[in-house]
Amino acid sequence: MQPPEKVIERSGIKENMVAAEIGCGSGAFTTFTARAVGKNGTIYALDIQQDMLDQLKKKLEKEQFKDIKNIKLLLGSAYELPLDDESVDIVYFVSVFQEIPDIPRVLKETKRVLKENGVLAISEFFFDPDYPLRKTTLKQGLAGGFILEGIFGNFWNYTARFKKSLTL
Repeated sequence: MQPPEKVIERSGIKENMVAAEIGCGSGAFTTFTARAVGKNGTIYALDIQQDMLDQLKKKLEKEQFKDIKNIKLLLGSAYELPLDDESVDIVYFVSVFQEIPDIPRVLKETKRVLKENGVLAISEFFFDPDYPLRKTTLKQGLAGGFILEGIFGNFWNYTARFKKSLTL
């Protein structure tokens, strides 16, 4: 009901990008993104729970994922991303953004790690208990100093895509 290919397309994830998935969980979208960015791209899969990263690591050991070598697992908080300043092309969240208590802090940290003209993509799914209306996600992104590129999808499943503005 939330097809990974649509999330990738709507987010603007492309070949050779450096991507950071915040709240990757057990990797429902991670392997799809890894293939989308290709061998010359990188995906940082961050989660606050070690057991989620352990599940993703176990998943990557399966035969159908043996070709994927561009995922770097990171244990950490969205408040203090273990990434260098201006080091990623896109930071994306899939049905986890509203679970973060201090959204302004996360947006500031997201801006720090995004390259100039970097992308913030927030995907939401109606059946998630924390589902926000589009206008809520829009207000949050704009309040964080991002510039809206577009909101793609429909009521049930959408991605809000923002660009990093030049001011912090």
